[in-house]
Amino acid sequence: MSKVVRSSKYRHVFAAQPKKEECYQNLKVTKSAWDSNYVAANTKYFGVIWDAAGGGSFAVIPHEASGKTTSVPLFNGHKSAVLDIAFHSFNENLVGSVSEDCNICIWGIPEGGLTDSISTPLQTLSGHKRKVGTISFNPVADNVAVTSSGDFLVKTWDVEQGKNLTTVEGHSDMITSCEWNHNGSQIVTTCKDKKARVFDPRTNSIVNEVVCHQGVKNSRAIFAKDKVITVGFSKTSERELHIYDPRAFSTPLSAQVIDSASGLLMPFYDADNSILYLAGKGDGNIRYYELVDESPYIHFLSEFKSATPQRGLCFLPKRCLNTSECEIARGLKVTPFTVEPISFRVPRKSDIFQDDIYPDTYAGEPSLTAEQWVSGTNAEPKTISLANGFVKKASSVEFKPVVQVQEGPKNEKELREEYEKLKIRVAYLESEIVKKDAKIKELSN
Repeated sequence: MSKVVRSSKYRHVFAAQPKKEECYQNLKVTKSAWDSNYVAANTKYFGVIWDAAGGGSFAVIPHEASGKTTSVPLFNGHKSAVLDIAFHSFNENLVGSVSEDCNICIWGIPEGGLTDSISTPLQTLSGHKRKVGTISFNPVADNVAVTSSGDFLVKTWDVEQGKNLTTVEGHSDMITSCEWNHNGSQIVTTCKDKKARVFDPRTNSIVNEVVCHQGVKNSRAIFAKDKVITVGFSKTSERELHIYDPRAFSTPLSAQVIDSASGLLMPFYDADNSILYLAGKGDGNIRYYELVDESPYIHFLSEFKSATPQRGLCFLPKRCLNTSECEIARGLKVTPFTVEPISFRVPRKSDIFQDDIYPDTYAGEPSLTAEQWVSGTNAEPKTISLANGFVKKASSVEFKPVVQVQEGPKNEKELREEYEKLKIRVAYLESEIVKKDAKIKELSN
């Protein structure tokens, strides 16, 4: 009996290994064991977390600066290791970073890229009591970012005003991932307690939660339109992928075993083409799947294979893709010393704009202000057509940070409360020093 082949525009999507001169070489990528992508990108630049001897730093490099690098200027204002970075959703010359020093920093990128290292951020946000592990900017509301920390809190911020907008409690362990949905109205997190949680941060409470993966290793979650995708490990250390409907969060719509490799999985979803990309840390391959609305909800397409294992990965905005060559996605793959661009293409020969694979895409323009968003207003992201190709945006509205002045205790009661908080903080830092001393001793033996 003949086998019926499922019809799909993306069944033959392919990716090729880039040429050496197209890669960014001689980079010193961080050796941190923190589960981060280590890289982020917008249409002008990409940023990569740097291997710094003291304090924390990261580099921001223009896309056109491929080839060998000699001297790379850095953003180096953090006192401890940088754990995650993210570019502003609407201002191409702003980037945020979070660190073990408990601070969130917002940095300005000079037009054309850095020529000298920068140590002073435009804005510093303080409020977390433990290391800050993730940062992500709202895709709809201007100047709104979310961070998660080792204090088990998720906080949203107005990065221009320097204000903490909301704080969500309810996590019982270290938060391993924190991502917005497509219109910035909800957040999904995963946690060391093996649970995925979905909530509107403006309500300050958890809406839905479920034990998503039984393994002890880290898991991650992202939104895929009206679904939630989680990746993690089973009790027997197999890598898994689950698809959930947030309205019925207790049971997955689909549960798949990927393989038995040990590297943590990094999921990326392309909402325009309904394609899910899965990259494993320490793997050389990137799998990609097509998501559909009916069972089994996911179909394997193909995979990009390489002999070079990746440490991290990110994808560029769709606005800067080469539509004349039917490029539907471009990723930046991080290795210990290079960043390699990986282009995914649909094999078509026509020179005409392929509107069936290029629907109107995310425009990178705000639909709401921070004040409108925090008051409860929702809006859909603005979109643009790619029919005219990539057109660089003019510089966004000037970023005018308001530096918040920290007021000290005003009376004896507040002074005593501050004293107790500082005692707890000192005890935590002393315990961290003991751990690091033990680690140094172990490595030196």
